[in-house]
Amino acid sequence: MALNPVIRAVTERITERSRHTRGRYLQRTAAAYGQKVERSQLGCTNLAHAFAAMPDQAKARLKETSRPNLAIVSSYNDMLSAHQPLAAFPAILKQAALDAGATAQFAGGVPAMCDGVTQGQVGMELSLFSRDVIAMATAIALSHQMFDAALYLGVCDKIVPGLLIGALSFGHIPAIFVPAGPMTSGISNDEKAKTRQLFAQGKIGRAELLESECRSYHGPGTCTFYGTANSNQMLMEIMGLHLPGSAFVTPNTPLRDALTRAAAQQAVQITAQSSSFTPVAEVICEKSLVNGIVGLLATGGSTNHTLHLVAIAQAAGIALNWDDFSDLSAVVPSLVRIYPNGHADVNHFHAAGGIGLVIAQLIDAGLLHEDVKTVSGPGLRRYTQEPYLDGDNLIWRPAAAQSLDRNVIRSTDDPFSADGGLKLLSGNLGRAVIKVSAVKPEHRVVEAPALVFHDQNELLAAYKNGELARDFVAVVRFQGPAANGMPELHKLTPALSVLQEQGYKVALVTDGRMSGASGKVPAAIHISPEALAGGPLARVQNGDILRIDANTGELSLLGSPGWMQRPLARADLSAHQSGFGCELFASARRQAGTAECGAATFGHPDWAAAEVL
Repeated sequence: MALNPVIRAVTERITERSRHTRGRYLQRTAAAYGQKVERSQLGCTNLAHAFAAMPDQAKARLKETSRPNLAIVSSYNDMLSAHQPLAAFPAILKQAALDAGATAQFAGGVPAMCDGVTQGQVGMELSLFSRDVIAMATAIALSHQMFDAALYLGVCDKIVPGLLIGALSFGHIPAIFVPAGPMTSGISNDEKAKTRQLFAQGKIGRAELLESECRSYHGPGTCTFYGTANSNQMLMEIMGLHLPGSAFVTPNTPLRDALTRAAAQQAVQITAQSSSFTPVAEVICEKSLVNGIVGLLATGGSTNHTLHLVAIAQAAGIALNWDDFSDLSAVVPSLVRIYPNGHADVNHFHAAGGIGLVIAQLIDAGLLHEDVKTVSGPGLRRYTQEPYLDGDNLIWRPAAAQSLDRNVIRSTDDPFSADGGLKLLSGNLGRAVIKVSAVKPEHRVVEAPALVFHDQNELLAAYKNGELARDFVAVVRFQGPAANGMPELHKLTPALSVLQEQGYKVALVTDGRMSGASGKVPAAIHISPEALAGGPLARVQNGDILRIDANTGELSLLGSPGWMQRPLARADLSAHQSGFGCELFASARRQAGTAECGAATFGHPDWAAAEVL
C-alpha cells in the first residue's frame, strides 16, 4: 500500500521545518561515532576507577578495552508497582551481557514518581519537571565515557520520555528500552470509575473507595488502564526502541525474563563494534516520530504526549507542533478501545492481538513509515511479530492476523471512528488540545457561561456545596508550567462526569494538564499561552460565554466586545513556591517553555538559531 499522502506531507513538512536543527544535531552526533569501545579513550587511572568494584570476570574483560560494555540506567524503586519488578533486571542483564561476550554495569538511577500517588496533591506540581530531571540524571549516568550501548529501565509517565531525552543527548550510543510489563487485571475499570463517582457524590465512604482502589491496583506492574505509562510502552515499540512485542508481557514470568535477557544480547549486536551499528540518533528521526504520533492516535493514547513527543523531538533536533498532531489525527482511524476509551484493559488488548496486530494494520493501510531503523534491525515490519517461548528458546512469530475481539481492536477497514480523536483547538483564547476518543458526539460541543477558578480545590468545594448544578465551562487557570509546574487535574474528572450524567452541559478549559486517562468530559487542555504569561485566559470573567467545538476545532469567548482590553487577572501563587520541594524547582518554573514547545526547562544548542521557534 502506498503511503497516505497526508502522512507523507506532514513528514515532509516536519523534515523541512527541522532541516537546520536536525542537520546540526546529526553532525554533532556523527562526530562522536567511533569503531573503538568508548572506554579505550580513558587514561589508566580513569579506567581503574571505573571497574574497581567489578567481579573478576567482568574486570578482566573491561581491562581488554575491546569488548563492548553496556550501561544500565534504571528508574527502580519498590514504592511504585510499575517499577518494583525492575529490581531483578540488572542481574539478568549483566549475566546476559557476559554470555554474549560483553559486560554491563549499572550506570545510574533516575527518580521515578507516580502521578497516581501525587494526583491532586502538592507533589503533582513537581511531576512534569521530573521529566527533565530524569533526562539530566540519564546524561550524568552516561557521562563516564564507559559505555557502547545503553539499556533503559523505565515505564511510567515522565520516566520514559525523560530517559529518551537523556539518551538522545548521547545520540551516538545505541539505546534499547526494557519494559517491566503491566500488572495482572484486577476489577473492571468501569467498576472502579463508578465507585469513584459514588464517592464524589457522597454516597459511599473512604473505606469503600480504598477497597475498590486496592482491588484495581493490586500487584507488581503498570496500571492496566491506557494512560501515559502504557502509552509510553506503545510508543517505544512503534518507534523501534523495544524488542518486538515486549511492551505488555506481565512481570515475573518466564517470557518477561527471556525478553529482558534478549534485550542485553541485542544491545551487544548493535554497538559500533558490530556491522549492525544502530545509534539512537538514527532510530529517532522524523519518520519514527510520525509513526509514534500515528500509534498514539490509532490507540487513543495519552494527551501528555502532545508535550512529551515535542520535547523528545527537540532533543533530536526535530520540531513538532500541534498542527502536526491534528492533521495526522484527521486521517488516522481509531482502531483500539482501552479504558478510558473503552471497557478493556491493556491485558485484554494484548490478548486480542496487541501492538503487533495494530502495527500490521497501519502499515498495510499506508499509515506508517515502514522504512525506518529499529533496535531489531531495518524495517518496522519486524514489529508485526510477537514473542513466545519454545521450551527455553525465545522465538518470534507473526502476530494475530485479525482481531480476536472486535470490541477492543478493529481493522482500518472498519474502525471505531475515522479519525484519531485528538484535535487542535484554536481561537481567541489561544491554542489547546482536546482528546475526544471517550467523549460522546453529543458532548463534543459546549457553549455555556464560564465559571473561573484558580485552584482545582475551589472547583471541588463549589461542587460539594451544590453550586455547580447548571450548564457551565470550568476555567481552571494559573495551572501552566510557569505558574505551578502544570499539574494534572484528573481529580476533577469524577465531579464533572457526575454533572454531565445529570444532563448538564459541562466542559473544562485549562492551561494545566489532564492525565493520560482523560475521559468523557470535553477538556480543552494545555492552553498556550498560559494565564501567567499574559494569555487570553487571564482576561476571562465569570459569566463570559465560552464555546468549545471539538468538531470544528473552535475555542472562543463569544460576545463581550472589548474583553481583550480587560486587565489581566492575578493569582496568589505563593502556596506553590515552597514546601514539598517546590522551592527547588523555582528556576524550572522561570525557564519552562510553553506547552506547545514541550514545556521543557532546558534548551538545546541548536534551538537558539532555529527558524521554527
